[in-house]
Parts: sequence; C-alpha cells; structure tokens
Amino acid sequence: MSEVLLEMRNITKTFPGVKALDRVSLQVVPHEIHALVGENGAGKSTLMNVLSGVYPYGTYEGDILLEGQVCSFKDIRQSEEKGIVIIHQELALVPYLSIAENIFLGNETAKNGVINWHTTVQRTSELLKKVGLKENPNTLVKDIGVGKQQLVEIAKALSKNVKLLILDEPTAALNENDSQNLLDLLLELRKQGITSILISHKLNEVVRVANSITIIRDGMTIETLKVGIDDINEDRIIKGMVGRDMTHRFPERKPKIGEVIFEVKNWNAYHPLNEERQISKDININVRKGEIVGIAGLMGAGRTELAMGVFGKSYGKRISGTVMKNGQKIDTGTVSKAIKNGIAYLSEDRKASGLVLIKDIRFNVTLANLGDVSQKGVIDNYKESQAATEFRKKFSIKTPSIFQKTINLSGGNQQKVVLSKWIFAKPDILILDEPTRGIDVGAKYEIYGIINELAADGKGVIVISSEMPELLGMCDRIYVMDEGQICGELMREEASQEAIMKMILRSRGRDN
Repeated sequence: MSEVLLEMRNITKTFPGVKALDRVSLQVVPHEIHALVGENGAGKSTLMNVLSGVYPYGTYEGDILLEGQVCSFKDIRQSEEKGIVIIHQELALVPYLSIAENIFLGNETAKNGVINWHTTVQRTSELLKKVGLKENPNTLVKDIGVGKQQLVEIAKALSKNVKLLILDEPTAALNENDSQNLLDLLLELRKQGITSILISHKLNEVVRVANSITIIRDGMTIETLKVGIDDINEDRIIKGMVGRDMTHRFPERKPKIGEVIFEVKNWNAYHPLNEERQISKDININVRKGEIVGIAGLMGAGRTELAMGVFGKSYGKRISGTVMKNGQKIDTGTVSKAIKNGIAYLSEDRKASGLVLIKDIRFNVTLANLGDVSQKGVIDNYKESQAATEFRKKFSIKTPSIFQKTINLSGGNQQKVVLSKWIFAKPDILILDEPTRGIDVGAKYEIYGIINELAADGKGVIVISSEMPELLGMCDRIYVMDEGQICGELMREEASQEAIMKMILRSRGRDN
C-alpha cells in the first residue's frame, strides 16, 4: 500500500441543529488527484474547511494526520505553513491589485517592512510560467478572465510551497476550454509531486483526472473508489451520491404544447461599452404554451445578452425589436414592466443577481411580488411567511426554517429559492439562464422536475444552458445561437450535439 500523505479520522462537525459531518474518514496518498464528490450539502466543503483550519481545532471531533503527524490547526495560516492550501469556489483575489500583488498578498517578499518589488515581479513571472500564463505580472486582476484568475489562484498556492492543493469546484464558472486547461494543469502538477483534492460536480472531469474518488452522502463517507482497482463510471458515482440508481437523468414528460404565447421579433442590440459591436442581430424566436425551448451556443454566443435585453433591457444599448405575448405587443422596457407583463428571468449568477444572500428565505421568496404580501405598502409578515413555507414544502428546500439566511443554504437549495421567487411572481414566460449551474445531479433532477411542472401548467419556458445533454434531455425545440444571431432551429427528435455543432460551424463558414 502507498504511503499516506493525509489521513482524516472520524471527523464530526456539528452546527446548531445540524450534524454536517458524521465520523467522516479520508485517506490521500502522495502524488495523486483525490476527488471528493457528493450532493450539495453532503459535507464536502465543510470537511475541507476543517482540514484547512477555517474551522479550527476544538470546533470538531476527530483527528487530522499529515505525514503521520497529528495536526491541530487553529487557523488557515497554520495549515498553509504545513503545505495545505485551499482554493475556494468564490475566488479570493482583489480585483484592483495586480497579479503580482495578489499572489504575494499576506506573503510579501519584504525586508524590514519594505517590499522588494523586483523579486516579487520576478518570482511572479516564474510562477505564471508554471501554470501556463503569459500575462504581465503588473496586470490588474480585474482585466483578466475568470479562467486566468483560477490559474492565478493556483500560482498563489504554489508560492506557498504547497504539498496538498485543495480545489473547491474550480471549473464551475469556466467554459469548456478553460476547464480543460485547468485539468491539464492539475495533471502536470501531479507529475511535479503536488497532491490535489478536487471537489467537483462535473463527474466527467472527475473520471478523467482522479486517481481516487471518495463519495460523501449526508455527512458520511460512503466509499472510496480506486482507479485501476474498482469499476468506475458516472452511474456508480451517482448511485453513491444520491443513494439510488438514476438510469434516467431527466424526468419523464409528455408535453402538451399549445398556441404561441411569446415572440421576440427583429431583436437587435449593441454592447453597452462598445456601441459599434452588435451583440444581438435580427433575432426572431417564439415559444408555445407548455413548451420548453432551449437556446444552445458556445461561450460568447450572445444567449445571456439576449435574455437580459428582453428582460427589461437589462443589458445592451441601442436596443430595438418587438416583444409579443399572446399576439399582442408588450412593453418590457424596464424590469418592473417585464415582470408586470408576465416575464421572469432567472440569472446565471444566483449569488450576484438572483438572491439577497444576507437575507432569509422568506425575504427572498416574495421579493419579486411584494404586492401579494402587502397592504397599503406595508408587508404582511404572516402572508409572507405563509408563501415561503408553501414553496419550502413544495420544492423540498432543505432548511431548518424559512428564517434561515440563504447564504447558509447549499447551491441546489439556493437555486430552488430563486425559482420560488420567480414562480411566486406568477409569470407566463420563464427565461432560465443556466438553471442547474454549480449543483449536483440529485438537485438537478429536482430542478428538472420543477421545470416540467411549469410547462405542464401551460407556461412557456426558455432554457439557456452550456450543457448540451441538458438541452437535449429537457427541450422540445432548440434554437442554436452563434455570434449574436440565430443560426438554426432543431426539433427534439432531430437534435443532437453533432447537429448543434454543425449549425455553429456552418454559420461561421467552416462547414465543408
């Protein structure tokens, strides 16, 4: 058996009213990528926060051993001194500081309190080279993309002589190309002797790079699978995560599609900062009652820009075009007008644009339709609580109370709160932008069920997703977008990943 780098024995962590971890054990051997998988709320991030000192020694039960030595970390600094570095899902970079300043923030190259900038920049250049970045060390972090920011975080970890690198959902906000680059980097770091723990919901990525996979469910260790020893596939991992077989990733549905309920005609819009750049070009789409319509496209195709433009002209300038509902022209010129006309838009970024995280579930559920829970401008607390309780029960939102702050919910439960908010607004059209981003397969299945219910109630549903299997599994019809325009339309029976990509390539003049 290989020498053990890290061992966590019988870790138990309790929060008020909730046992987050129940005697969880984990072994990580040197020079491996060890994946940690489980549903939202299973305890993955909590376990890593125990390991890294975010939850200090004394606030949990059990033992942490690094290279055979018992560790009692009181804070992150102590764990980093031992070579354990965690990169959280929410990046901890300062946008208006340079790459070099961010990498050595709190770990400055200084003598007698004076920073040696020459050495700082030189070391930054060396670290950036290791992670495959060619950026100038003096570039501000705000001026590079999210994919490059993730690599800067890894460079920052390498500056601390990392032995064990923990990455919590590192590819959640990345496009496919950036995700592949980051995974390739992890494989390269493994060759260089760095051990990694990877938390990810993207099981295809886990299967591709991991040497070992530990499955956690409801705060308990289910099993650890070893590549080359165990039979590893996505279905087996999913069964361990959710406790049941999921032979059908998408709920069964018999669509009842009616007349056209929603149309966007001759839609044009330009970039808000560069008015010469057109982001929506002569777009025409429609949705029928009870229909789920997908919008497919590569990163940068203009799908979100279109959705936000239609929903209250929230993005873009020099916007023109017509929005029709039940054959009549409607005014969606502001967000409030769009909502009054029965349009709802679920943002791809629930934390920034979907929820008020410091507020409780009750507050968030009623936020888009305060008129139904108030009288003469005064909110009726009983009605508000009644509405939130109804949605908590209907959508199985896992929480001790409707007074729980949404920041403390798992990603899947946060998404259910956002959906509750928009459904409480009583829309006829729902535009769902990446409705399952950053949530696990079990929670995805529940979200799909909610979407199906909306369609069954006669709503028109538009789903924007970067996951083609999701669009193919859920949608009755798919529009394909590329470079701000619709380049094709596919019915469910003719849709495939290959057909979608052919349309995109054809629109770019590359199809032979």
